[in-house]
Formats: sequence, structure tokens, C-alpha cells
Amino acid sequence: MIRTRFAPSPTGMPHLGHLRTCAYAYALAKHSQGDFVLRVEDTDRKRYVPEAVEIIKNMVSNFGMKWDEYYVQSERAQKGIYKKAAEKLVEQGYAFYCQCSARDAKHEGYSDVLRDPCRDKKFKEGAIKIRIPDNEKITYHDFVFDKDITWDSNTIFDATLLKSKDLEELPTYHLAATLDDHEMEITHVLRGYDWMPSTPIHLLVYKYLGYKPPEIGHLTDIQSIEGGKLSKRKGSTSIQQLEKEGYLKEAIFNFTILLGWAPKDNRELFSLEDFVETFDPKGFQKANPVFNRQKLDWFNGYYIRQKTDDQLVQLIEPFAPKNADVSLINQTIHLIKDRIAKLSDYPSFSGFFFQEPVVDKSLFIDQAADQLSQALVVLKALDNWNKEEIEATLKELINKNGWQTGDFFMNLRIAVTGSKFTPPITDSVAILGKEKTLERLITCLK
Repeated sequence: MIRTRFAPSPTGMPHLGHLRTCAYAYALAKHSQGDFVLRVEDTDRKRYVPEAVEIIKNMVSNFGMKWDEYYVQSERAQKGIYKKAAEKLVEQGYAFYCQCSARDAKHEGYSDVLRDPCRDKKFKEGAIKIRIPDNEKITYHDFVFDKDITWDSNTIFDATLLKSKDLEELPTYHLAATLDDHEMEITHVLRGYDWMPSTPIHLLVYKYLGYKPPEIGHLTDIQSIEGGKLSKRKGSTSIQQLEKEGYLKEAIFNFTILLGWAPKDNRELFSLEDFVETFDPKGFQKANPVFNRQKLDWFNGYYIRQKTDDQLVQLIEPFAPKNADVSLINQTIHLIKDRIAKLSDYPSFSGFFFQEPVVDKSLFIDQAADQLSQALVVLKALDNWNKEEIEATLKELINKNGWQTGDFFMNLRIAVTGSKFTPPITDSVAILGKEKTLERLITCLK
């Protein structure tokens, strides 16, 4: 049975990279009726963000991915399993105690030198580090890149496996992940490309503990459209932030799974169920994908248009102007459904329904004053205020005066809405109502 895991660290808000790894691991397991494990790797207490644990769990479940088993590493650490494994490695000569201060390492678990100065001092306490052998080749087959990758052990540092007593003797990623993957019987590990340098360390830990390593695959880096890896500085966005911007879960998921994977038939639209059914690890791509927000907008627009009007009203309500009348949102939803890419676009297309617009008269086209004056007269005389009557009356006025239809309706649009880009103007004034429409025309003519 295939068993995969999603093992995030709760050090911040989950982003597209997290969702992608989770979705691939889930699909890899579930395509073959395997098990999917959620494991919170929270032993980095300096960077630990308590609320991030629930946010991670909510992200996984909100996207429909149900885990079969759930673990928290700090809880497992209390049982002493990591300490016991690290001490066993020391006894066997595969690891050693190190008493270098934190200042001796620029990053947790990393020495300034490849061969730690404590490795032959035979200390009896301190942090525990792996003793990297000299002059060995360490190789594994990466199932994402479908090729063998080899390191020279002389280029690998003596990494920390267990922190010292003053750091609660907690395991580092190198020890905790390998021990957990073995005990949880994980068969396939998917992780980001930036973890590639740690792979030879993990392979040695597996070997020294007498474990068979799982299949390991490293996912390509998601690139910024400007070039370089997507990051906070280069456009990276958390899942929460994307939802706040008005992106639907369906669109975020569909967009994300195609950042590094493609089906044989180049299909683009996938639900979670479709993705699991279609998933084939041979579809992993070797080139780094690019985060293209225009493509995300396309997916989002597509899924917006799949919603019923009633569903869309509920989704749009949080993005509508403050204290907006829900019945008015209901009346306008069909006008903007085909025009918006994000739920947050709703106010820019329909804000004039809820509040008086600011009209920039410099936007008017020639003959605006004459056109609006005559439009005011004929609209004021209308007894039946509906789209058909309004449209027929205004077209008759246009034909009578020989005006350009586009110019006339643009002037009317600007006067009533304050914008050149709105839903159809005759539909809009029909919903806006006779009184407000006439008031706005009068205001513009002053």
C-alpha cells in the first residue's frame, strides 16, 4: 500500500507550495487507495506559530483532503523516541556529542565547517550530531525527476540530529522526519526542491538506524513571473490572502496542481476527485513552473461562472460595500457574473448601485450636455421603468438626433455610474430606479 504524508512546519501561513505538496501527496496515495498522513513538524520552537497548526489543518480539510492519520512531532518527542534513536547512533559510532555554542552555527543544525571540531572529543553530553563518513558516494533515485542523484560525502556537513538540554533535547528535521517516516511506514516522500541538500543526511540516518528509505521525490520551484523562486519578496501569497482577495478554493486548487504537473491529454479543469482519478506521477514536470496570476484569474472567472446566482450572492456579500442591501446584490449579480475575475472585483463594477458616484466630467465625449439634457426629458416622461422601455426610448432619441450610439451610451454611463466600465447601462438604470437615475443626470448637468 502506498502511504504518503504532508508534514508542514507551523512557522507561518500556508502558501501555494504547501497546498501543492499536500495535493500531490494526497493524490499519489488515494489514486491507489492508499493512506494519507498529516504530520505537524513543530520541533522548531523558536519559529513556532501556535495558531498556524489549526490553519494548516483547516487548509487541508477545506480543500477536501481527508487525512487517515494525524501526528504532532512535539507530542511524539515527549515519549523520548527521538532521543533514544540519537543516543543509539552515538553508541554505534555514527553520531557524537557536540558542545559548540549556538554562535558556532549560522543556522540551526549547520556547522561553519564540514567536519565538526567536537566529533573526536568523546563528550558525554551536548547536542548530538551525525558523523558523516569520508570518501563515500551517497545515491538515490528521485522519482519526480526520474534520475539518480549522487553526492560526495566529503561535501556534506556533520548535521545536528538532537538539540542540547537547554533546547529541550528536541530533534531536528533530519532525525525527526526520517524516524517518523519509518515508524509511520511512509512509502513515498514528496517535498520541496530546497530540501534536496538534506537528502544525503537523511539517507545516512536511514542506513545507520537500519531502515529502508522511502521513495523520495523533490518538486520543482515555483517561479515568480519576474524570474527567480516565488517568495514573500517576489509575489508569494498565502492561501488565506488569496481567499481574501476573492479567489475561490476551486480555482486556487486547480491552478496550484498544474504548477509542476500535467496530465497526458493537457486537460486543464480538475476537481479534487478528477485529480485523484487522473493522477500519474509520470506527469511531474522537470522545468520550474511560473506563477502566472492571469492564469489564476482565468480559472477563478471560470469557477465564478459555474456558481448559481444564489451561491454567488453568498460568496460576494463579504466583498460588497459596507451595509449593502442583499436584495440589491441579488438583482445585480447576473450583470457582473461574466465580467469579474475575482469576488473582490464586484465593488468596482457595481459600487454605483450602493453609493453616489464621483463623476469626472473630463471623461465625457462631445455633445454630452445636449445628449444628457434630452435623455433627462424622455426618461422623466417614462411611465413604465424597465429595461425594454428605457432602451427603446433612448434608441429613438439617438436616431432622431443622428448621434453615435456608442458615444451617447458612454456619456450616459459616466453620468450615472461615474465609470467607463460597468455592466450594460440600460440594465443598470433599470435596477437603479427612475428617481436615482434622474437625480444623477440633473447633478451632472449643473
